[in-house]
Amino acid sequence: MSNGVERYVELAARAAERRAADLAAIRKCRFDTIAVHGLYSMNEALNFNQGSIIEPMYMSSSQAYRDSDEMEAALGYQIPTWCYSRIGNPSMYYFEQTLALLEAYGGDIETSCCATSSGMAAIASATDPFLAIDPGNPDQPINFVSTCQVYGGTFQQFAERKMKERGIECRWILDSADLAEWEEKIDRNTRFVYGELPSNPGQAFFDLDRVIELAHAQQVPVIIDNTVGTPALMRPLVRGADVVVQSVTKTLTSSGFGISGAVIARKNLISRFGPDEMKADFAMYLKTLPNRDNGQNLSPMNCILSLNDMRTLRSKVDLFSRNTMAVASFLEGHPRVEKVSYLGLPGHPLHELASRYLQLVDSEHERPDGQPDNRYGHLMSFNVEGGAAAARTMFDGLQRIWRATDLGRVKSVATIPAISTHSQQGEEGRAMADIPPNLVRLCVGGEHPDDVIADLDQALAAIDGKVSVQVPYEYSTGGASSATTARGE
Repeated sequence: MSNGVERYVELAARAAERRAADLAAIRKCRFDTIAVHGLYSMNEALNFNQGSIIEPMYMSSSQAYRDSDEMEAALGYQIPTWCYSRIGNPSMYYFEQTLALLEAYGGDIETSCCATSSGMAAIASATDPFLAIDPGNPDQPINFVSTCQVYGGTFQQFAERKMKERGIECRWILDSADLAEWEEKIDRNTRFVYGELPSNPGQAFFDLDRVIELAHAQQVPVIIDNTVGTPALMRPLVRGADVVVQSVTKTLTSSGFGISGAVIARKNLISRFGPDEMKADFAMYLKTLPNRDNGQNLSPMNCILSLNDMRTLRSKVDLFSRNTMAVASFLEGHPRVEKVSYLGLPGHPLHELASRYLQLVDSEHERPDGQPDNRYGHLMSFNVEGGAAAARTMFDGLQRIWRATDLGRVKSVATIPAISTHSQQGEEGRAMADIPPNLVRLCVGGEHPDDVIADLDQALAAIDGKVSVQVPYEYSTGGASSATTARGE
């Protein structure tokens, strides 16, 4: 190592000491403060960003270096660098650091984060390193265990990309609340355990603490999709899980302005398989090795868009959850609704279990009894009486709620999973995951719940032909126009 390289390494060590002090200070703050500031301190602003109080968007593809010594130290990962934005970027770091802190809030753990171009990229990034062939034992069988009640894209990635194309066995958990099923399917050849809490769209839930115990007894890491709950309601890493994936596009970035994902991992995770550096700092391993080569990392613009949306995460999730509870309670009593699946309803079979986990962060500080408030998120589903045709009539009648394959928005959004998000699973896969054709997924946003309820009420009335369905757009060369058709007549 040349003297010039040594000098840059020494300067980087001093900067690391300042950032470590900033980290120690921000970790003493409450959740909302961390969401607003992250690790972007006054020191960071004044020393590196011209005093900008908001994290700048670094719209540059690469970084220049002062001389060959600094380049050597940077490209050898001896000093912090963002040499190329496919690998890293200051805007990306600000986003990653904030999310790593939020997922670790309330726990005595160290975490790191790797931002990805989408939630699906996050799932691939989080799972593929554990599925590599062991060079020391190339004939060893490989399996992974996953709940079958997951987002349709996750199901396809596991069933098609991993099982069919690569011949890797996925052992589906049919009833995630049944701990005996988990115990039976996890063995010494299991590379990871995967679950989604709450599940999309069916609201499946399981005893996370017990599943972690079962997996760790076999030295198997636990990966949890926390997209719906977010760290505002649940922090799986604090409870002992090893890796969290976020489709940041959804609840975290409720504005809908960007596509993004993230892998957040605790350092020194548990895994029988993999190199030591992967287990020591999984997210940084992803960033500097596989994702560097495969290119899933996130753009600077989407990093800042997501970061800005995250600043009000706690209050936003609180509002969405309370609105959803009101809407679910209305639908539960509607004669045209067969079933409502929302974990917040006292009659839901998993309500008591979910209540042990889904709690609004820091709410205990706002109550005289010191007990946390339960909140259950923005996602729910319901089955329309009358089968698929009735569900489609109701769905077509929505005027305020958007018909789209999206969730976690500030605007309420609905879809019919059997013909959209889970259509490629096929009938057998949908039956396994309990997704019938009359199931409607609804994600309630920030509108007043009375207006969401009014829209659902008039749309359900369309099933009996009591109202006419307004079709807002005709496909023609003349542009948008309004047309009315009567449904059910």
